[in-house]
Amino acid sequence: MKSGFVAVAGRPNVGKSTLTNAIAGGKVAIVSDKPQTTRHKIFGIANGDDYQLVLLDLPGFQRPLDALTERMQRTVDTSFEDVEGVLFALSARERIGAGDRYIASRVFSLGVPVVIALNKVDRLKPGHIATQMATAAKLGPFHALHPVSGKTSDGIPELKQELVSLLPEGPPYFPQEQRTNLPLKLQIAELVREKALELTREELPHAISVEVDELADRVVRANVLVETDSQKQIVVGKGGSMIKQIGTRARPEIEALLGHPVFLELQVKVRPHWRRDDTILQRLGV
Repeated sequence: MKSGFVAVAGRPNVGKSTLTNAIAGGKVAIVSDKPQTTRHKIFGIANGDDYQLVLLDLPGFQRPLDALTERMQRTVDTSFEDVEGVLFALSARERIGAGDRYIASRVFSLGVPVVIALNKVDRLKPGHIATQMATAAKLGPFHALHPVSGKTSDGIPELKQELVSLLPEGPPYFPQEQRTNLPLKLQIAELVREKALELTREELPHAISVEVDELADRVVRANVLVETDSQKQIVVGKGGSMIKQIGTRARPEIEALLGHPVFLELQVKVRPHWRRDDTILQRLGV
């Protein structure tokens, strides 16, 4: 059997989590069109008859601005040890520029194979994809380059096969039925946060976090944390309409995860400057 770890690197918002989900064959990381959605090191586990591929979905490279982004960047910096390779994600819809070149300088210096995934090629003209591939090819001595779409799964089977070929012989690191390393409470919290990101305005995403307070047999109670009273008003919505909508969208996915119906209760709480509070960040698992 072949088994091992491959780190997923790239700028924020190039679709790293969507790629991880597509390769793992199910949802292991929340996705959003807001940058810096991923805050944890998430293992996406792809199991086959003769392999176990563990993808490390990481926060995007960024300049730390507070304790939260500092911890996120530290997670990135320490996650490239003992990996069999790197999946370097680029967006075919954006100019490949200085940020990508900076990450390329980091990953190509690790001494492991680098597979480039040019993501988001769906609905793009072949000529544009070819131009982007030529630019991507200049970033460094890559092992392979795959144009793919994590959203539609175009090119994903070939990309997965490429990554599996990098793995050495070894035992499985996780049970065959396991798809991620995240504890159940954190998986639920992330699903609620995903729906909050979908529904709220651009100034809010980085100020929102979610903490599961109670996980009983048929009841889930969670707190949606924000930093100011004005943010709380937005998340609660008129007559509680926004927080109700967040719960309505999150509950079916939580029920699918748990395998049974649940009563989901969400409360919005103000925690000023929680992104700078190490105690809260530790509790949130960041």
